[in-house]
Amino acid sequence: MEIPPIEQLIPLAIVIFLAIGLHEYAHCKMADAAGDPTPGIHGRVTLNLTKHFELVGTLVICFTMLSGYGIGWGKPAPMDPRKMRNPRWDFFAAVAAGPITNLLQASVYAMGIRLLLAGGNPHSVPTMLYFLLLYGVLCNLGLFVFNLIPLGPLDGHWLVGLLMPDRMQLAWYRFNRQVGTFLLLGLVLLGRPLIEGLKSAGIVPLTAPESVFGIILGAPIDFLFRFLTGFAL
Repeated sequence: MEIPPIEQLIPLAIVIFLAIGLHEYAHCKMADAAGDPTPGIHGRVTLNLTKHFELVGTLVICFTMLSGYGIGWGKPAPMDPRKMRNPRWDFFAAVAAGPITNLLQASVYAMGIRLLLAGGNPHSVPTMLYFLLLYGVLCNLGLFVFNLIPLGPLDGHWLVGLLMPDRMQLAWYRFNRQVGTFLLLGLVLLGRPLIEGLKSAGIVPLTAPESVFGIILGAPIDFLFRFLTGFAL
């Protein structure tokens, strides 16, 4: 993979910093507002976004953003639903706040794209601003959709579990602790070789995305991108 020019790297760094940091801050802020002191005890109810980063998840989103849709994660938000005023639904809101924040960020960047296109000649837009807005939409939509996957530690598995009856919920969370996390890591690490092998065997069309997550995330991200910006990828 070639390192992109500085005109792309700087906007990418800004987008990733805000996308991950605000996602995790939203989790912590909502939990704190629901009466859970845990995020505050860990110093996570803060707009100092450097407090919300996790090295591996940040590196993953950097590499995946350069090759397509950005997927990754920040430092898990410390939350204890037992200390919330309404444990089930306050926790649901705190978990949902992260992906919703990414969708809101994508909407803001998309609004910028619409305003620029409405202004006339798109070729007159400064290069860094163009990539800032483009990456802003793609990265945040990638995080929004990726985090809704109900596997491993992702927000989606908590949201699905909170809609289940208690007994089923416990089994669901146990499955994700024991199997789901490793399945998710396997898809992240081995997804590209798997798709390449399936293409070589003629099972998957050669025009298909290059990774498992490209196949899973592609359609919803393309739809949301077109809906928010008014044009197709």
